[in-house]
Amino acid sequence: MKRIVFTGGGTAGHVTPNIALFPKLKSKGYDIHYIGSYEGIERKLIEDYQVPYYAISTGKLRRYFDIKNFSDPFRVIKGFTDAKKILKTLKPDVVFSKGGFVSVPVVRAASFLKIPCIIHESDMTPGLANNLCIPVAQKICCNFPETLQNLPAEKAVLTGSPIREELTRGNKEKGLEMCGFNTAKPVIMVIGGSLGAAGVNALVREALPKLLEDFQIVHICGKEKIDNLLLNTKGYKQFEYVKDALKDLFAMADIVISRAGANAICELLALRKPSLLIPLPAHASRGDQILNARSFEAQGFAMVADEDYLTGITLTEKVHELYFTRQSYIDAMYNSKIRDSIETIVTLIEEVATQKSMKR
Repeated sequence: MKRIVFTGGGTAGHVTPNIALFPKLKSKGYDIHYIGSYEGIERKLIEDYQVPYYAISTGKLRRYFDIKNFSDPFRVIKGFTDAKKILKTLKPDVVFSKGGFVSVPVVRAASFLKIPCIIHESDMTPGLANNLCIPVAQKICCNFPETLQNLPAEKAVLTGSPIREELTRGNKEKGLEMCGFNTAKPVIMVIGGSLGAAGVNALVREALPKLLEDFQIVHICGKEKIDNLLLNTKGYKQFEYVKDALKDLFAMADIVISRAGANAICELLALRKPSLLIPLPAHASRGDQILNARSFEAQGFAMVADEDYLTGITLTEKVHELYFTRQSYIDAMYNSKIRDSIETIVTLIEEVATQKSMKR
């Protein structure tokens, strides 16, 4: 039996693509293990999948001054020692990393032990953690054609991001029933990532009176971001977070308003959902969502709007434009070169794991 160790964490986006690969690998007989942090979100997310979980020490690597910059390097070194010990015991054929700072000591320890690593970069440009892993990775998966220019040609593979297969099995009628909606008006889904997006929430609520004239709206607004004053608004349903029923809400949605996190927009691509992307502004991020969104716009997959210049009125105008031109976006997504991310990545894993076993 071949054995694989996954790593990645810090946010759901560094974990859910790993989870999406589990069923296919299990069907091929892989023994799956996971290395994450003690306190990160990855531990809770992995609990539901009967995958052995190992925690290591980890520290954040920063490009800016912080008092923790003096202590966190020692946590990373401790994490390297922890990971090396776990990997020596497990003796995996391959390590697959989705990034986040917990992945750095794991990938580096694997390289030290001559265990091949495949890493996945979600954003247009690699983040700091993946930049530290790229030199020792055997293959680097990515989501955007433009990213290939920033990676070693012999390592880079355009795969897209794996999404959970259950998301493709949604039931529109269940979604409508869950929200108390009907088929008289089309449905907008608003989603801002696992923590929600305060700026997007505010814009949607400002535009709500006009939008509700023509649409029904399901709004996944994030923890503690529900507006109690709007709870009884007809045609508008709010959720803090949706897990199992998310597939039914996607099936119900005609168009989507979303941030431009890489995994979120890859889900929209896989589900062929026309979207208005409102990336996190540059002053609130390293600008990766802006680059992600512009790539999708250039490929004809989505419409993009700058949050800093949006109002309730302009948001309403863009939503109507998106809805009436939605078929052009759907057609472009069907013609995407990224077909089956799970199959592509599992094939890479199989190739690397086979090479490892042949060298034994």
